[in-house]
Amino acid sequence: MRSIKDFELPPHLRETLKKAKKLEWITLVYLVSVTILMYLVLGSSQAMKTAWLEDVLSIIPSAGFLIASKINSKAPNDKFPFGYHRVFSIAFLVGAVALLGMGLFLVFDSSMTLIKKEHPTIGHMQIFGYTIWMGWIMIAALIYSAAPAMWLGQKKVPMAKKLHNKLLYTDASAQKADYLTALAAILGILGVGMGLWWADSVAAIFISASILKDGFKHTKTAALDLMDRYPQRLLTEHEDEIIIDVSNRVKSWPWVKEAKVRFREAGQVYFGQIAVVPKGELDMDKLIQGYDEIKEMHWKLHDFTIDPVKELPKW
Repeated sequence: MRSIKDFELPPHLRETLKKAKKLEWITLVYLVSVTILMYLVLGSSQAMKTAWLEDVLSIIPSAGFLIASKINSKAPNDKFPFGYHRVFSIAFLVGAVALLGMGLFLVFDSSMTLIKKEHPTIGHMQIFGYTIWMGWIMIAALIYSAAPAMWLGQKKVPMAKKLHNKLLYTDASAQKADYLTALAAILGILGVGMGLWWADSVAAIFISASILKDGFKHTKTAALDLMDRYPQRLLTEHEDEIIIDVSNRVKSWPWVKEAKVRFREAGQVYFGQIAVVPKGELDMDKLIQGYDEIKEMHWKLHDFTIDPVKELPKW
């Protein structure tokens, strides 16, 4: 079979990837400023502490995407003949496990604070001669941590779908939902201001449970992808229609008696194998023509073989 070209996105998607990288650099700078600001004003509030740790964690997907993009662009070599496409899957798994571990810790930590009935205190500070309740400053910091993040997440979602990049999509989805974290923390702070000491811990538990849920979901997805599960569309558990189209296309060839198709995800692209039972003698020209036809169907069909067989395999 003819050699596979080094991985290259189609021209329109190269521009999309370039824009995604630019947004991730903006996100990194923004998140660093958020974590510094949140740390300076978090005080003894459990909800603020939890929201701050979530912001720290949110740096991982952005940094991971930029690092993985750099590694993924390397050409295949003797040590890595299939290229570096799985680096996105690895980065996705690392971020998901970090999210899961932090979620478990925060649920425990916040629950213990509530069980021990620890009463948070939110003091006051002097600004230009005025006494201001620290709660208002915390709320302002939370709004700053959510509003720009929501906009960045909204911009990244369509890019992630076009690139079929789960790491970028996870980052975008988390930032889109940052308003929930901010809202929960704001309600907890206002509750403390009204004398409801438990409101802070309850808000922290809500945020922690959200982190834990996302961590579990993303860890499961990343692990199954690395176990070579069939390729799925984003947000669903259905097989990607591209694979179904490939199967139908191969079976429609007049020189093919039977065919069977299997593909797996390798980061943004698919690797696979197509087994065909030819009618009569094998024609190499038709085999090469068929390969070119499948290769042109979609950019995600990156590396595959068409194997002539006497009978279809059991897989």
